[in-house]
Formats: sequence, structure tokens, C-alpha cells
Amino acid sequence: MSRGETVHIPDDADFGSFRDQCESQEGWVSQYNKGGITVWSREPEESHTVQKLKMRITCKDVMAETLYDVLHDTHYRKKWDSNMIETYDIGRLTVNADVGYYSWRCPSPLKNRDFVTLRSWLPLGNDYMIINYSVKHPKYQRSRDVGGGMYLQTGYLIKSNGAGSCILYYLTQVDPKGSLPKWVVNKVSQFVAPKAMKKIYKACLKYPDWKRKHSPNLKPWVYPEQNSLPCLSLSELSLQHADSLENIDESGLSEEKLHISDEEDTYSKE
Repeated sequence: MSRGETVHIPDDADFGSFRDQCESQEGWVSQYNKGGITVWSREPEESHTVQKLKMRITCKDVMAETLYDVLHDTHYRKKWDSNMIETYDIGRLTVNADVGYYSWRCPSPLKNRDFVTLRSWLPLGNDYMIINYSVKHPKYQRSRDVGGGMYLQTGYLIKSNGAGSCILYYLTQVDPKGSLPKWVVNKVSQFVAPKAMKKIYKACLKYPDWKRKHSPNLKPWVYPEQNSLPCLSLSELSLQHADSLENIDESGLSEEKLHISDEEDTYSKE
């Protein structure tokens, strides 16, 4: 998503390229296909060492705009995303771009990771896209309690699929920074990724009722005039390079010790 060594806000060409990757089958290998969820992987490009993963789920009884709201609503995310340790918005760049922080609880015994990302979004009629990549901001240091990670490219494509239904694509290429065992990608493809997609789907089904009770008219991602974040300048940001992150050697971890929780997701009654 970056151009050379400069940070830029994604434009129409970037969104078009992202959409093409989501919808294209060329070069992608299916790793999982069950219950309306498909997961693909793609071998790393020469300039990267990390595979790309792509996921798709058909969300029945969920409108595309509802799914779009769920992915934006950080207040609601705290209710359903059990993998999230902390998230907050840092500032806005334009009416459809901002910078935020997210720390991710990895399956034990892997070390948790965190990210500072530039996020941009684009509504296209009944379809929507959200894409982001890692950046650095001098006032927001990564946590020392978790390992650094870097989003090379991550995002969502939401496609309307008839009345009251939609399809969600999630594409990610993350450099977790460190030496991971080879079995991790397989486990992510077979267990972690499908579980994450199911979790988003369940969150969407519960969102309309929750939103009616929690500032139902507040949607700054739809109504920019509601955005109260401080303004940021691109000049304050720089690209996040993997070589500046702590290297974590987890290559010796045993597959048998990996713990993926099967507990049901819980939602606050507030």
C-alpha cells in the first residue's frame, strides 16, 4: 500500500487493486472450505517473507451497511472481539482516513502483537471497502508488553448479496516480526481464521439491537461532521519497517501447546 518511503492515503487505484485481489482466484490456494467460509493462502512475493491469507464468508440476514458499521464501531468491538487487548483512534487525516492503535491477543503460547495503522474506507453504492497498513507516529509508542507486528496490507471488502444479505472478504498480509514455526500458518488457516469470520458474523446479527441502545445516530465513519478526533498531517507519520521491530524467535514452539479457545463469545448486556 505504500509508495517508496512515503506514507500516502490510498486512492482509487489502491482500492481497485485491493478489490481485484479479493475477487481474483488466480494464484490463491484453498486451505479451508466449510459452512459458507472459505480461506485461501498465497505464497509470499519476492520482497516479502509472509504469506497472504484471504477469507470469505456469506452473511445471511446481515445487510452490507450493518457489517460496515460493525467493522468501524470501536465501542462495539470491545463487546465482541475477545482477541482484542486494546484499541483506540489516534487522529483523522481526511474525511475517510484515520490512524489508530490495535493490540491483538494471539493464541497461547505465541506472544501478543500490536499495530499502529493508517486506515481508509470507501463506500461504493451498496458495497464497501476498508484498507489499512502499518505506520509510525512519534507520540504513540508500541507497548513493551507485546511483540511488534506490521500490516503490509490488510482490509475488508463487503459486497451486497441481495436483500438483507452480504459477502465479506478479509485479506491480510501481516509480518508478525519474528521467527514463527511453519505450522502456524496452517493453524491460522484451519482454525483461527474461520473462527474469526464466524465471530464477526455473530457480532453483525446482534449489532442492530445493541446500536439502538448506544448512540444510534452516532456514526462518524458515515457522517464526517460527527468526527471529533484531532487532525493529523501525513508529515507526522512514517512507514513502519520490520527491521525496526523487536525480533521474536518462536520457531521452537510446539504445535501441541497451541491453545485456541472454543468458549462462546460473550456480549455485555449494557
